[in-house]
Amino acid sequence: MFVCYFNETMTELNFTKFDGLLPVVVQDAQTDKILMVGFMNEEALEVTRASKQVTFYSRSKSRLWTKGETSGNFLEVVAIIPDCDQDTLLIKANPRGPTCHTGADTCFGETNEDPIKFISYLESIISLRKKSSKNGSYTADLFRKGINKIAQKVGEETIELVIEAKDDHQALFIGEAADLLYHYLVLLEAKDIPLKMIIDELKERHAK
Repeated sequence: MFVCYFNETMTELNFTKFDGLLPVVVQDAQTDKILMVGFMNEEALEVTRASKQVTFYSRSKSRLWTKGETSGNFLEVVAIIPDCDQDTLLIKANPRGPTCHTGADTCFGETNEDPIKFISYLESIISLRKKSSKNGSYTADLFRKGINKIAQKVGEETIELVIEAKDDHQALFIGEAADLLYHYLVLLEAKDIPLKMIIDELKERHAK
């Protein structure tokens, strides 16, 4: 889903501070890592909004350029958010490959990975499936069958994980652990309890 947090005419944005340009910080929508920084003029912003691919204004070449137009490593826009002064943009995007021209994940040399952040993303997908009536979706089907079926699946996956724990097959154990974690997240969603509430409980216990 694409989200834009300013009005359609862009009249609130201040392009005058940097001679017709806005600094743009691009952040990975899933990991929150900063990927790169560039500039946009009004035309580049309009193209970005229309194409859902980050397009900058190149000051050195005096033209628009879409990130990935040569490499294919596009930045697919998820949200565009102005700062409090309306003169800088934060763009949350999903990168389709390394962002830096050097081949690095980011232009700051960081590895773009946050396994824990993926859990939040998975939570959001499960929440969407709960609201969906789409046939063929395993998760949506679980929600349609109700809390008893979901709880039963958590119990089954727990037993299977315990069984694998007693053997020496790491791949099988990891698979069962993933199954249990997934169904646990489905159970939390069925109970309308976000994972954050469980984390907060653990934090409270740790602080004692």
